Amino acid sequence: MPQFDQYKNRTVNIEFIAAEDFSSIPYTQRFTLILITNGTIKGILNQRPIKVSAPGILCLTEADRLEVSEMDSISAHSFCFDSDFLISVRTSQSQDFLSNKLRIQTGLSLFHRNSIHSGVTQITEKSYPQLFEWFFVLGTEVNAHSDCLWVCRIKRYLIQILGLLENINRQNGQTPVDLVLEYIHTNYPGKITLEDLTKCAHLNRVSLNKLFQERCQSTAMGYLLLYRLKVAGDLLTHTDMSLVEIARSTGFEYDTYFIKQFTAKRGMSPTAYRKETRERAAAV
Repeated sequence: MPQFDQYKNRTVNIEFIAAEDFSSIPYTQRFTLILITNGTIKGILNQRPIKVSAPGILCLTEADRLEVSEMDSISAHSFCFDSDFLISVRTSQSQDFLSNKLRIQTGLSLFHRNSIHSGVTQITEKSYPQLFEWFFVLGTEVNAHSDCLWVCRIKRYLIQILGLLENINRQNGQTPVDLVLEYIHTNYPGKITLEDLTKCAHLNRVSLNKLFQERCQSTAMGYLLLYRLKVAGDLLTHTDMSLVEIARSTGFEYDTYFIKQFTAKRGMSPTAYRKETRERAAAV
């Protein structure tokens, strides 16, 4: 059911289903994220047999074909959104626009069918608590409509969820670097120290940073900073969250430090980046 945004007098094509029964899956004209929190589901997805045991995620489009053959003690929540929800609105305080050129790209690969992205993502035990929290808060925001930025916060959590799932799909979780990458992608909104990362990898600082340099062309803590700034860039472009809110959402204790680091790495301030990315899309 579409939501009505009373603050901006618009319809927002999203829905959160607290108890998914799989009777109407996939939904028409929607992307759907289904978080399976308990039990097991078996069936055929696009002519391929699947079995998803909790915790797991199904990422479905209207073009997917899912036939459920068996459900055992299943509990699941769904978040559905129309593709227009990925479009960012408003270039400035005085001008509104709707541009297909300015769309959230994070996580869209999850809905493209190939040998890597089949529609099923098995969640690791380490990432599940954070993913569950984001999903729960997203659902709360859908129902609460607490203030004029409720849609922005939903986009924030959607970006974070899709980004984490995309990174999980890229990683095999076998090497020390994979273990640390998963830790970073899951826990970056909170405080992370180099000691946390070395414990995760079971390596000393020198060995960990050597492996990171070979694979990511940066140190482990350098990668953490760049990943936080990447998520912050998405939030700047696609939401109207304040710099303070974005800083806290991406693991920066102080917004002044966030602004300093963003400016140093991107060559412009966060405010200038937000303005430029939106104006560039509007001009295309």
